Amino acid sequence: MSMVQVYLLVALAPLAGAVVVGLWGSKLGKAASHWICIAGVAIATVASAFVLHDVLGGNTYNGDLYVWMTSGGIKFAIGFLIDPLTALMMVVVTFVSLMVHVYTIGYMADDDGYTRFFAYISLFTFSMLMLVMANNFLQLFFGWEAVGLVSYLLIGFYMTRPTAIFANLKAFLVNRVGDFGFALGIGLIVAYFGSLDYAAVFHAAPQLATATVNLVGDAQWLLVTAICIGLFVGAMGKSAQVPLHVWLPDSMEGPTPISALIHAATMVTAGIFMVARMSPLFELSDTALSFVVVIGATGALFLGILGIVQHDIKRVVAYSTLSQLGYMTVALGVSAYPIAIFHLMTHAFFKALLFLGAGSVIIALHHEQDMRKMGGLRKYMPITYWTMLIGSLALCGIPPFAGFFSKDAIIEATALSAIAGHSYAQFAVTVGVFITALYTFRMMFVTFHGAERFRDAAAHHDDHDAAHDHAEHPPGDPHESPLVVTVPLILLAIPSVYSGAAYVGNIVFGGFFGDSIMIAQSHAVLAEMRAEWHGVVPFILHGAAGLPFWLAVSGIAAAWFFYVKRTDLPARIATALGGVYALLVNNYYFDKFNDWFFAGGARRVGTLFSDVGDRAIIDGVVNGSARVVAATAVLLRHLQTGRVYHYAFAMILSVFFLLTWWVAH
Repeated sequence: MSMVQVYLLVALAPLAGAVVVGLWGSKLGKAASHWICIAGVAIATVASAFVLHDVLGGNTYNGDLYVWMTSGGIKFAIGFLIDPLTALMMVVVTFVSLMVHVYTIGYMADDDGYTRFFAYISLFTFSMLMLVMANNFLQLFFGWEAVGLVSYLLIGFYMTRPTAIFANLKAFLVNRVGDFGFALGIGLIVAYFGSLDYAAVFHAAPQLATATVNLVGDAQWLLVTAICIGLFVGAMGKSAQVPLHVWLPDSMEGPTPISALIHAATMVTAGIFMVARMSPLFELSDTALSFVVVIGATGALFLGILGIVQHDIKRVVAYSTLSQLGYMTVALGVSAYPIAIFHLMTHAFFKALLFLGAGSVIIALHHEQDMRKMGGLRKYMPITYWTMLIGSLALCGIPPFAGFFSKDAIIEATALSAIAGHSYAQFAVTVGVFITALYTFRMMFVTFHGAERFRDAAAHHDDHDAAHDHAEHPPGDPHESPLVVTVPLILLAIPSVYSGAAYVGNIVFGGFFGDSIMIAQSHAVLAEMRAEWHGVVPFILHGAAGLPFWLAVSGIAAAWFFYVKRTDLPARIATALGGVYALLVNNYYFDKFNDWFFAGGARRVGTLFSDVGDRAIIDGVVNGSARVVAATAVLLRHLQTGRVYHYAFAMILSVFFLLTWWVAH
């Protein structure tokens, strides 16, 4: 088997499973359906690992599989670019997807849409692989839109629940805003570069570095700046950056497995991957990089704060994802692309672990998601507790867990940067460490420690999941989830522990990415860090003596004090800071503003067109013409009487007037 066939196998094996189960799943049954989809993703995972091994041996690939069409000298092709960046993303996507597929067997066991769900998540895996393996902007856009489509289907999976339908519509519309900028960026590339092929565009980019384009009025923009900002607006939608982040928390209406797959580990990182892939373009525009830094820093700090006031366990993890995506974006903005991808990888492991762990808790409590109705679960669910504790420590950046290495590297790179906005970003990512530790261990302490509040809640239980009927599970002591749930947790906990120490030297400070990422000499942040790299142990010792580590420890201590020792204080603080608390609970009023300005504005414009355009003008013309016809008919009725002497009189009168006019002239 040639390597091209292996690449095809990676992408097409999940697609085959999705097609078979999507068309015939109801006839095949649950067991056959999930094994078909799992087999497809497992094949893709093994093949991806083989591809990574082959790439690390120095074998890369860039070629077209077939040309779809040629128009105006521009080639529209489907092809693969297989290099270290692609190979790493392939392994992350397929491994996390495989864990989610196995986990879904337990989580969705009683769901009527079981086979449909498996078809969707396999289709998503195919779409994401096509995105990361693309060697041209056409295929990138195809994968980009395909993951958005499947995300729409999965968020609204429970199609009879109004909140789920609202959430998937919201996600779809917000992503269309971002995709408009993305399409404009690609359009500028086609217009000025005359190609959709990555290699051709990247090769020509330096020659067009000083080219300008007139966008608004007489203002001249650097072409590459306009392209990069347009592309990044697409990333803002897909990777949930401020202000296009509003869809992601609501997307928790979908089943928990897709929260782990799409909204923690893969789809939302598509924007991060795309910017890293476009590094030859972004490195030519300091303006675009500054824009990226400021947007990322704002999300890293301010969206993380929102996690402190959430009571839904999945929403806490969702706001954590928003914050961590901000960290990755900051790394991109300071030209530390390898660090951003490294944090993408470690985050995929521990954030998928936290989402699936939250799902395990939800299963045990018969689909209860409110942390105020939990507590004391540690002794009932030891595997879930310890694996989530590992994920939490990794998220907080406690050494030697994976998140420490990637997060500390981002903070250090930001401090060394000279790009405009880096000081603000350094403040945001540093303070964000304390915030992250506070909301993460608030979740852990409220869920697994303290009083067993689920007993009182069981008596007044209102099932959150309208698509499930859990009457066959009477309230009682919760218990550990089945193996199909806990085994993926354990398998995700393992890389959450070791992947940081094992790979930081090669991925961040080594030459892992080779030519797949380009960094300009004027943005030599990573080069400075590499000069100071002396190994894993010195890196840990240096980090343990730094401010971020102690901020993380302080955040954990504060969470223990407020949510274990003095549980009365949070409510008192919320009351004392009523205005601030209301601001946070209402997501800084982003949703209310969007509803009033954009949705409400669209409704008001529609009403105006309806009242003025339709009713006043169009209906006025139609009704006016009808009134003219009616008035004419009334007049004619008086003239067309049917009496001969009336017609004779009219004829004589007409002749008289005609003769008078003739004599006068």
